[in-house]
Amino acid sequence: MGMNIGSGSASAEPEPLMEINTTPLIDVMLVLIIMLIITIPVQLHSVNLNLPAGNPPPPTAPPVVVTIDVDFDGTVLWNGETVPDHAALEARLRQTAALADQPEVHLRPNKLVEYSAVASVLASAQRLGVTKLGVVGNEQFVN
Repeated sequence: MGMNIGSGSASAEPEPLMEINTTPLIDVMLVLIIMLIITIPVQLHSVNLNLPAGNPPPPTAPPVVVTIDVDFDGTVLWNGETVPDHAALEARLRQTAALADQPEVHLRPNKLVEYSAVASVLASAQRLGVTKLGVVGNEQFVN
């Protein structure tokens, strides 16, 4: 540890320090970070699921499956049959939802289809009360 004695002349003024004292700045930043952490609300990213309780009995008969394909151009196919418009699709979904034992609805979107076409089918199914709905063919989206 050394000491700066000076340049030797008694009449010379001392040179100002060219360093910034960063200790107050660090203190202020720490206080701001702590205030930010305290004031940020805890965000819970949860999805509410209605899960069944207990073990269900094994099915007595294989389930009826309805396949909805959404082609690359947005064409909707119901069990291989082209659905002419969205109103006809909603009518079929309404009939499916009205059944006491709903069939399983398998939605198979094409890899090249726009998301809006698939989302409209999913939204219609949810709005009309289809409960047994699944998206199949996800292995095509891995690459």
